[in-house]
Amino acid sequence: MQDTNWNRQLWDGGYDWAAEGEEWSVGWGGSEPQWFGAIYPRLHRALPASSILEIAPGMGRWTKFLLPLCRNYVGVDISLECVHGCQKKFADAHHARFVQNDGYSLSEVEDHAFDLVFSFDSLVHAEFDVFKNYIPQIIQKLNKGGIAFLHHSNMGALGTAFANTAGADARAISVSRQNIEDLVVESGGRVIIQEVIDWGPGKIPLDCLTMLAKGSGTTGPVHLYNLRFMEESQIIKQFQAPYSGIDRLS
Repeated sequence: MQDTNWNRQLWDGGYDWAAEGEEWSVGWGGSEPQWFGAIYPRLHRALPASSILEIAPGMGRWTKFLLPLCRNYVGVDISLECVHGCQKKFADAHHARFVQNDGYSLSEVEDHAFDLVFSFDSLVHAEFDVFKNYIPQIIQKLNKGGIAFLHHSNMGALGTAFANTAGADARAISVSRQNIEDLVVESGGRVIIQEVIDWGPGKIPLDCLTMLAKGSGTTGPVHLYNLRFMEESQIIKQFQAPYSGIDRLS
């Protein structure tokens, strides 16, 4: 089990950030094709957004795509190294600020202020105790009509036998699609879509993408079971990534 102290020690001084997280986008041919090929199509109805909160931006792998799409941005990370790295990297983005937290609290962030709360490829390491703190606060941070898009572990549905599976990469073992959905409802929110996805080889449903909003809705959540997410990555790398290498024509 990867607790908050483990995450703090690893990402704040215990990890080599020289590649700024791009190493995790190699399977898609880079962060640009991954964003436009895999993430943005799932988020396009929520963007652009007036105000965005990103949880655990790391060194800004997705931040660089979010910043041009909003007027106000806040990035919250447990790693002071990452906070300082993003402050330096995005120094010209005057509508953005980056703050460190303790891995549980979003108290530095204004309530009822965000159109989008976003986190991808970071909270997969967060155990359920973190989500029990984060989910009620995320719902509180959203404005009316706002949504959150969170990438988290589904290991809790699989059991510890899969903990050392290729692709698991220290996934949280206490988090699942179902217990996140239950927590959202208990916290006064509603799930819009949950997409269970494979990650790494073997078509194992290690992860889940949850889109949620505050309040109740007139329709129930959509549940998707997608064991072709890694196939998507191969197609994106082969047929979309080459376009990311083309210089803009003047």
